[in-house]
Amino acid sequence: MSARSLTVLMNAGPWLSVPPPGYGGIENVIATLVPELRRLGVRVVLASVGSSTLPVDEQISVFPDGQFAALQRPYNQVCGIAQAHLAGVVRELHSRDDIDLVHDHVEAVGLATLAAMGPAGPPTLHTLHWDLAKHPALYGSLDGGDRVRVNGVSASQLARAPLALREHSVGHVHLSTPLAVDADRRPRPDKGEHLLILGRINPGKGQDVGARLAHRVGIPLVLAGPVGPYHRPADLAAAGDEARQNPDVRFFLDEVAPHVDGDLVRWVGTVAGQERDDLLASARASLFPLRWEEPGGTAVVESLALGTPVVATARGCLPELIEHGRTGLLTTDEEELGDLVLGAELLDPDECRRVAAQRFTPAVMAQRYVELYERVRQSASAPRLLPA
Repeated sequence: MSARSLTVLMNAGPWLSVPPPGYGGIENVIATLVPELRRLGVRVVLASVGSSTLPVDEQISVFPDGQFAALQRPYNQVCGIAQAHLAGVVRELHSRDDIDLVHDHVEAVGLATLAAMGPAGPPTLHTLHWDLAKHPALYGSLDGGDRVRVNGVSASQLARAPLALREHSVGHVHLSTPLAVDADRRPRPDKGEHLLILGRINPGKGQDVGARLAHRVGIPLVLAGPVGPYHRPADLAAAGDEARQNPDVRFFLDEVAPHVDGDLVRWVGTVAGQERDDLLASARASLFPLRWEEPGGTAVVESLALGTPVVATARGCLPELIEHGRTGLLTTDEEELGDLVLGAELLDPDECRRVAAQRFTPAVMAQRYVELYERVRQSASAPRLLPA
Protein backbone atom coordinates (compact mmCIF):
# COMPACT_ATOMS: atom_id res chain seq x y z
CA MET A 1 0.00 0.00 0.00
CA SER A 2 1.40 3.41 -0.95
CA ALA A 3 0.92 6.62 1.02
CA ARG A 4 -1.73 7.59 -1.53
CA SER A 5 -4.02 4.73 -0.49
CA LEU A 6 -3.41 4.94 3.28
CA THR A 7 -6.05 6.03 5.82
CA VAL A 8 -4.65 7.01 9.21
CA LEU A 9 -6.65 7.78 12.35
CA MET A 10 -4.62 10.52 14.06
CA ASN A 11 -5.48 10.38 17.76
CA ALA A 12 -4.76 13.83 19.21
CA GLY A 13 -6.69 13.36 22.45
CA PRO A 14 -9.20 15.45 24.43
CA TRP A 15 -7.00 18.14 25.96
CA LEU A 16 -6.62 20.90 23.35
CA SER A 17 -7.90 21.71 19.90
CA VAL A 18 -5.70 21.19 16.86
CA PRO A 19 -4.08 23.57 16.22
CA PRO A 20 -4.10 24.76 19.84
CA PRO A 21 -4.94 28.33 20.87
CA GLY A 22 -1.37 29.20 21.86
CA TYR A 23 0.70 26.70 23.79
CA GLY A 24 0.14 23.02 23.01
CA GLY A 25 3.22 20.97 22.26
CA ILE A 26 1.68 17.69 21.04
CA GLU A 27 -1.21 19.42 19.29
CA ASN A 28 1.23 21.69 17.46
CA VAL A 29 3.22 18.64 16.34
CA ILE A 30 0.05 17.11 14.91
CA ALA A 31 -0.95 20.39 13.26
CA THR A 32 2.48 20.47 11.62
CA LEU A 33 2.48 16.81 10.54
CA VAL A 34 -1.01 16.34 9.12
CA PRO A 35 -0.88 18.83 6.21
CA GLU A 36 2.35 17.23 4.97
CA LEU A 37 0.90 13.72 5.27
CA ARG A 38 -2.12 14.81 3.24
CA ARG A 39 0.18 16.33 0.62
CA LEU A 40 1.78 12.89 0.34
CA GLY A 41 -1.67 11.42 -0.28
CA VAL A 42 -2.44 10.05 3.20
CA ARG A 43 -6.11 10.27 4.17
CA VAL A 44 -6.39 11.54 7.77
CA VAL A 45 -9.21 10.96 10.26
CA LEU A 46 -8.57 13.26 13.25
CA ALA A 47 -9.72 12.19 16.72
CA SER A 48 -9.71 15.42 18.70
CA VAL A 49 -12.17 17.86 20.27
CA GLY A 50 -14.97 19.47 18.31
CA SER A 51 -13.34 22.91 18.27
CA SER A 52 -10.35 21.68 16.24
CA THR A 53 -10.02 23.56 12.95
CA LEU A 54 -7.19 21.65 11.25
CA PRO A 55 -8.25 20.66 7.70
CA VAL A 56 -8.57 16.85 7.57
CA ASP A 57 -10.57 14.29 5.63
CA GLU A 58 -12.75 13.40 8.63
CA GLN A 59 -12.97 14.41 12.28
CA ILE A 60 -14.39 12.53 15.26
CA SER A 61 -14.82 13.88 18.79
CA VAL A 62 -16.32 13.11 22.17
CA PHE A 63 -15.86 16.54 23.77
CA PRO A 64 -16.86 19.81 22.06
CA ASP A 65 -13.91 21.73 23.52
CA GLY A 66 -10.50 21.03 25.01
CA GLN A 67 -10.38 19.67 28.55
CA PHE A 68 -6.92 21.00 29.38
CA ALA A 69 -8.04 23.07 32.37
CA ALA A 70 -8.86 19.81 34.17
CA LEU A 71 -5.59 18.07 33.38
CA GLN A 72 -3.79 18.70 36.66
CA ARG A 73 -6.72 18.33 39.03
CA PRO A 74 -6.76 15.35 41.40
CA TYR A 75 -6.88 12.04 39.55
CA ASN A 76 -10.25 10.97 40.91
CA GLN A 77 -11.82 14.11 39.42
CA VAL A 78 -10.46 13.73 35.89
CA CYS A 79 -9.59 10.07 35.33
CA GLY A 80 -12.55 9.57 33.01
CA ILE A 81 -11.68 12.26 30.48
CA ALA A 82 -9.01 10.50 28.46
CA GLN A 83 -10.84 7.19 28.88
CA ALA A 84 -14.06 8.68 27.49
CA HIS A 85 -12.13 9.98 24.49
CA LEU A 86 -10.46 6.60 23.91
CA ALA A 87 -13.78 4.82 24.26
CA GLY A 88 -15.06 6.99 21.42
CA VAL A 89 -12.01 6.09 19.32
CA VAL A 90 -12.51 2.37 19.97
CA ARG A 91 -16.19 2.59 19.04
CA GLU A 92 -15.18 4.23 15.78
CA LEU A 93 -12.59 1.56 15.05
CA HIS A 94 -15.09 -1.22 15.77
CA SER A 95 -17.64 0.35 13.40
CA ARG A 96 -15.47 0.62 10.28
CA ASP A 97 -12.87 -1.34 8.36
CA ASP A 98 -11.18 1.43 6.35
CA ILE A 99 -8.65 2.56 9.00
CA ASP A 100 -5.26 1.20 7.93
CA LEU A 101 -3.31 2.52 10.92
CA VAL A 102 -3.78 4.50 14.12
CA HIS A 103 -1.16 7.13 14.94
CA ASP A 104 -1.69 7.70 18.65
CA HIS A 105 -0.42 10.64 20.72
CA VAL A 106 -2.35 10.18 23.99
CA GLU A 107 -0.09 9.55 26.97
CA ALA A 108 -0.36 6.15 28.67
CA VAL A 109 -4.09 5.51 28.19
CA GLY A 110 -3.83 5.65 24.40
CA LEU A 111 -1.10 3.05 24.33
CA ALA A 112 -2.80 0.82 26.93
CA THR A 113 -6.23 0.94 25.28
CA LEU A 114 -5.01 0.30 21.74
CA ALA A 115 -2.72 -2.53 22.87
CA ALA A 116 -5.66 -4.10 24.72
CA MET A 117 -7.64 -4.24 21.47
CA GLY A 118 -5.36 -7.05 20.31
CA PRO A 119 -6.26 -8.55 16.92
CA ALA A 120 -9.42 -6.40 16.77
CA GLY A 121 -7.31 -3.24 16.49
CA PRO A 122 -5.61 -1.88 13.41
CA PRO A 123 -1.82 -1.53 13.31
CA THR A 124 -0.86 1.28 15.69
CA LEU A 125 2.08 3.64 16.01
CA HIS A 126 2.18 5.35 19.41
CA THR A 127 4.44 8.41 19.54
CA LEU A 128 6.16 8.98 22.88
CA HIS A 129 6.31 12.72 23.52
CA TRP A 130 7.25 12.71 27.20
CA ASP A 131 9.63 11.50 29.90
CA LEU A 132 9.73 7.71 29.74
CA ALA A 133 10.59 7.36 33.42
CA LYS A 134 6.87 7.89 33.94
CA HIS A 135 4.44 4.97 34.01
CA PRO A 136 7.01 2.23 34.81
CA ALA A 137 4.34 -0.43 35.36
CA LEU A 138 2.88 0.18 31.89
CA TYR A 139 6.11 0.68 29.98
CA GLY A 140 7.96 -2.09 31.78
CA SER A 141 5.39 -4.75 30.88
CA LEU A 142 4.06 -3.56 27.51
CA ASP A 143 2.84 -6.30 25.19
CA GLY A 144 1.49 -4.87 21.98
CA GLY A 145 1.64 -8.15 20.13
CA ASP A 146 2.44 -7.71 16.46
CA ARG A 147 0.09 -4.72 16.05
CA VAL A 148 1.34 -1.94 18.34
CA ARG A 149 4.68 -0.19 17.94
CA VAL A 150 6.12 2.98 19.42
CA ASN A 151 8.46 5.71 18.26
CA GLY A 152 10.39 8.32 20.15
CA VAL A 153 10.99 11.97 19.33
CA SER A 154 14.73 11.58 19.91
CA ALA A 155 17.30 8.84 20.22
CA SER A 156 18.18 9.90 23.76
CA GLN A 157 14.55 9.50 24.83
CA LEU A 158 14.41 5.90 23.60
CA ALA A 159 17.81 5.09 25.09
CA ARG A 160 16.31 5.71 28.54
CA ALA A 161 13.18 3.66 27.90
CA PRO A 162 12.40 0.39 29.70
CA LEU A 163 13.38 -2.73 27.77
CA ALA A 164 9.80 -3.73 26.94
CA LEU A 165 9.21 -0.32 25.35
CA ARG A 166 12.45 -0.42 23.37
CA GLU A 167 11.50 -3.85 22.05
CA HIS A 168 8.35 -2.28 20.56
CA SER A 169 10.22 0.67 19.04
CA VAL A 170 10.58 1.36 15.33
CA GLY A 171 12.94 4.30 15.86
CA HIS A 172 12.71 8.03 16.46
CA VAL A 173 11.55 11.07 14.50
CA HIS A 174 12.83 14.52 15.41
CA LEU A 175 10.22 17.24 15.70
CA SER A 176 9.82 19.88 13.02
CA THR A 177 8.38 23.34 12.52
CA PRO A 178 6.76 25.13 9.55
CA LEU A 179 9.14 27.99 10.35
CA ALA A 180 11.98 25.88 8.93
CA VAL A 181 10.53 25.98 5.42
CA ASP A 182 12.76 28.34 3.40
CA ALA A 183 14.27 29.56 6.67
CA ASP A 184 17.60 30.00 4.88
CA ARG A 185 16.02 32.40 2.38
CA ARG A 186 14.54 34.85 4.85
CA PRO A 187 16.32 38.12 5.70
CA ARG A 188 18.44 38.14 8.82
CA PRO A 189 16.32 39.31 11.77
CA ASP A 190 17.22 42.36 13.83
CA LYS A 191 18.45 41.25 17.23
CA GLY A 192 17.55 42.75 20.57
CA GLU A 193 19.24 42.29 23.93
CA HIS A 194 16.79 39.92 25.61
CA LEU A 195 17.05 36.22 26.32
CA LEU A 196 13.95 34.08 25.94
CA ILE A 197 12.71 30.93 27.66
CA LEU A 198 9.79 29.68 25.58
CA GLY A 199 7.61 26.92 26.98
CA ARG A 200 5.42 25.77 29.81
CA ILE A 201 6.69 27.02 33.17
CA ASN A 202 7.57 24.07 35.39
CA PRO A 203 10.57 22.80 37.36
CA GLY A 204 11.91 20.65 34.51
CA LYS A 205 12.25 23.65 32.22
CA GLY A 206 14.25 25.57 34.83
CA GLN A 207 12.75 29.04 34.55
CA ASP A 208 13.92 29.78 38.09
CA VAL A 209 17.51 29.08 37.02
CA GLY A 210 17.10 31.42 34.08
CA ALA A 211 15.61 34.18 36.21
CA ARG A 212 18.51 34.05 38.67
CA LEU A 213 20.98 34.00 35.77
CA ALA A 214 19.42 37.12 34.25
CA HIS A 215 19.90 39.02 37.49
CA ARG A 216 23.46 37.72 37.84
CA VAL A 217 24.66 38.71 34.36
CA GLY A 218 22.39 41.74 33.89
CA ILE A 219 20.72 40.58 30.65
CA PRO A 220 16.94 40.95 30.25
CA LEU A 221 14.97 37.69 30.23
CA VAL A 222 11.47 37.10 28.90
CA LEU A 223 9.52 34.06 30.13
CA ALA A 224 6.87 33.12 27.56
CA GLY A 225 4.51 30.26 28.32
CA PRO A 226 1.59 29.24 30.51
CA VAL A 227 1.67 28.53 34.21
CA GLY A 228 -0.57 25.51 34.67
CA PRO A 229 -3.88 26.36 32.95
CA TYR A 230 -3.24 30.11 33.19
CA HIS A 231 -2.13 31.71 29.94
CA ARG A 232 -1.89 35.34 31.06
CA PRO A 233 -0.66 37.03 34.23
CA ALA A 234 -4.10 38.54 34.76
CA ASP A 235 -5.71 35.08 34.66
CA LEU A 236 -3.38 33.77 37.33
CA ALA A 237 -3.89 36.84 39.51
CA ALA A 238 -7.67 36.48 39.27
CA ALA A 239 -7.56 32.78 40.24
CA GLY A 240 -6.63 33.53 43.83
CA ASP A 241 -5.51 30.94 46.36
CA GLU A 242 -7.25 28.09 44.52
CA ALA A 243 -4.56 28.27 41.84
CA ARG A 244 -1.94 26.94 44.28
CA GLN A 245 -3.48 23.48 43.99
CA ASN A 246 -1.66 23.21 40.68
CA PRO A 247 2.01 22.14 41.12
CA ASP A 248 3.24 24.34 38.27
CA VAL A 249 1.55 27.34 39.85
CA ARG A 250 3.19 26.59 43.18
CA PHE A 251 6.58 26.33 41.45
CA PHE A 252 6.07 29.64 39.70
CA LEU A 253 4.86 31.53 42.77
CA ASP A 254 7.52 30.13 45.11
CA GLU A 255 10.60 29.83 42.88
CA VAL A 256 10.17 32.08 39.84
CA ALA A 257 7.89 34.98 40.74
CA PRO A 258 10.26 36.42 43.40
CA HIS A 259 12.71 37.13 40.56
CA VAL A 260 10.12 38.58 38.15
CA ASP A 261 10.53 42.31 38.54
CA GLY A 262 8.86 43.46 35.31
CA ASP A 263 12.14 44.95 34.14
CA LEU A 264 15.07 42.55 34.02
CA VAL A 265 12.80 39.49 34.20
CA ARG A 266 9.30 39.51 32.72
CA TRP A 267 6.62 36.84 32.46
CA VAL A 268 4.41 37.62 29.44
CA GLY A 269 2.26 34.49 29.50
CA THR A 270 1.44 32.47 26.40
CA VAL A 271 2.41 34.06 23.10
CA ALA A 272 1.42 32.73 19.69
CA GLY A 273 1.60 33.47 16.00
CA GLN A 274 3.52 36.50 14.82
CA GLU A 275 3.98 37.82 18.36
CA ARG A 276 5.75 34.60 19.33
CA ASP A 277 7.86 34.58 16.18
CA ASP A 278 8.95 38.20 16.60
CA LEU A 279 9.85 37.68 20.24
CA LEU A 280 11.92 34.61 19.37
CA ALA A 281 13.59 35.98 16.24
CA SER A 282 14.71 39.16 18.03
CA ALA A 283 16.20 37.35 21.04
CA ARG A 284 19.98 37.24 21.42
CA ALA A 285 19.59 33.59 22.43
CA SER A 286 17.02 31.04 23.51
CA LEU A 287 17.78 29.70 26.96
CA PHE A 288 17.06 26.11 28.06
CA PRO A 289 18.34 25.65 31.64
CA LEU A 290 16.92 22.14 31.77
CA ARG A 291 16.56 20.01 34.87
CA TRP A 292 15.12 17.06 33.00
CA GLU A 293 15.93 14.95 29.97
CA GLU A 294 14.09 16.96 27.32
CA PRO A 295 12.55 14.40 24.96
CA GLY A 296 11.67 16.45 21.87
CA GLY A 297 12.48 20.15 21.92
CA THR A 298 9.91 21.89 19.69
CA ALA A 299 11.04 25.30 20.94
CA VAL A 300 14.64 24.38 20.08
CA VAL A 301 13.95 23.80 16.39
CA GLU A 302 11.69 26.87 16.27
CA SER A 303 14.53 28.95 17.66
CA LEU A 304 16.97 27.72 15.01
CA ALA A 305 14.45 28.32 12.22
CA LEU A 306 14.14 31.94 13.30
CA GLY A 307 17.88 32.45 13.48
CA THR A 308 18.28 32.45 17.26
CA PRO A 309 21.12 30.41 18.77
CA VAL A 310 20.37 28.10 21.68
CA VAL A 311 22.13 28.14 25.05
CA ALA A 312 21.26 25.09 27.09
CA THR A 313 22.22 22.41 29.53
CA ALA A 314 23.19 19.35 27.49
CA ARG A 315 20.34 17.11 28.59
CA GLY A 316 17.98 14.87 26.68
CA CYS A 317 17.68 15.63 22.98
CA LEU A 318 19.66 18.90 23.06
CA PRO A 319 22.96 17.36 21.87
CA GLU A 320 21.07 15.75 18.97
CA LEU A 321 19.51 19.03 17.85
CA ILE A 322 22.30 21.53 18.58
CA GLU A 323 25.84 21.51 17.25
CA HIS A 324 27.96 23.11 19.94
CA GLY A 325 29.76 26.17 18.61
CA ARG A 326 27.71 26.24 15.40
CA THR A 327 24.01 26.57 16.26
CA GLY A 328 24.27 26.90 20.00
CA LEU A 329 26.29 26.43 23.14
CA LEU A 330 25.83 23.49 25.51
CA THR A 331 27.11 22.74 28.98
CA THR A 332 26.69 20.17 31.70
CA ASP A 333 27.36 22.81 34.36
CA GLU A 334 24.42 25.02 35.30
CA GLU A 335 26.77 27.70 36.59
CA GLU A 336 28.45 27.97 33.17
CA LEU A 337 25.24 29.05 31.45
CA GLY A 338 25.92 32.69 32.28
CA ASP A 339 29.25 32.65 30.44
CA LEU A 340 27.68 30.91 27.46
CA VAL A 341 24.90 33.48 27.26
CA LEU A 342 27.52 36.21 26.95
CA GLY A 343 29.23 34.27 24.14
CA ALA A 344 26.08 33.48 22.14
CA GLU A 345 26.32 36.71 20.12
CA LEU A 346 29.38 35.25 18.35
CA LEU A 347 27.23 32.55 16.71
CA ASP A 348 25.85 33.12 13.20
CA PRO A 349 22.03 33.39 12.98
CA ASP A 350 22.20 32.50 9.28
CA GLU A 351 23.85 29.19 10.10
CA CYS A 352 21.04 28.38 12.53
CA ARG A 353 18.48 28.99 9.79
CA ARG A 354 20.42 26.95 7.21
CA VAL A 355 20.53 23.94 9.53
CA ALA A 356 16.83 24.25 10.32
CA ALA A 357 15.93 24.33 6.61
CA GLN A 358 17.90 21.12 6.05
CA ARG A 359 16.83 19.08 9.08
CA PHE A 360 13.62 20.31 10.66
CA THR A 361 10.97 20.97 7.99
CA PRO A 362 7.54 19.31 8.20
CA ALA A 363 8.24 17.52 4.91
CA VAL A 364 11.25 15.75 6.45
CA MET A 365 9.17 14.68 9.46
CA ALA A 366 6.20 13.50 7.37
CA GLN A 367 8.34 11.40 5.05
CA ARG A 368 9.94 9.71 8.04
CA TYR A 369 6.53 8.92 9.53
CA VAL A 370 5.28 7.40 6.27
CA GLU A 371 8.31 5.09 6.39
CA LEU A 372 7.46 4.10 9.97
CA TYR A 373 3.81 3.54 9.08
CA GLU A 374 4.88 0.98 6.52
CA ARG A 375 7.16 -0.76 9.02
CA VAL A 376 4.32 -0.96 11.55
CA ARG A 377 1.88 -2.31 8.98
CA GLN A 378 4.35 -4.93 7.83
CA SER A 379 4.86 -6.12 11.40
CA ALA A 380 1.12 -6.78 11.81
CA SER A 381 1.19 -10.25 10.31
CA ALA A 382 -2.42 -11.29 10.93
CA PRO A 383 -5.51 -9.65 9.39
CA ARG A 384 -7.60 -7.48 11.68
CA LEU A 385 -10.48 -9.28 13.41
CA LEU A 386 -13.50 -6.96 13.40
CA PRO A 387 -16.49 -7.72 15.68
CA ALA A 388 -19.26 -9.65 13.99
